[in-house]
Amino acid sequence: MKIKRTERGWAGHFICAHMCRFRRNTMLECGYLRIVISTVGGMKTSRGFETIGCDRHYETMVFHAAFDGEFWDADVEREIDLSSPWSLPDLDMENEANDMHETAVGEILTRIEAGEFTP
Repeated sequence: MKIKRTERGWAGHFICAHMCRFRRNTMLECGYLRIVISTVGGMKTSRGFETIGCDRHYETMVFHAAFDGEFWDADVEREIDLSSPWSLPDLDMENEANDMHETAVGEILTRIEAGEFTP
């Protein structure tokens, strides 16, 4: 089956994503299967830049998608583990965060093609 890739204009996860200067959200669709790959980071608060988790300024997470009444979005109760790198420790790593996101998308594409996931 053909896999459809859609780049979306909002963060796919993280409650403080609205404070992140870096946000990527890619949805992959194959038949009834929908998976969201989300990368966020570069979070700026009133106190300055802060980590978004333990020792990381950027992170990529992957989830099966669920329909929320308007959009297909990340179902945070159905996370998918990545074997590729998913976090970056330093603030000035925007290019690396973009590469990390693309690597995660590539990994999930390969796994979809291998038939690993069911809707």
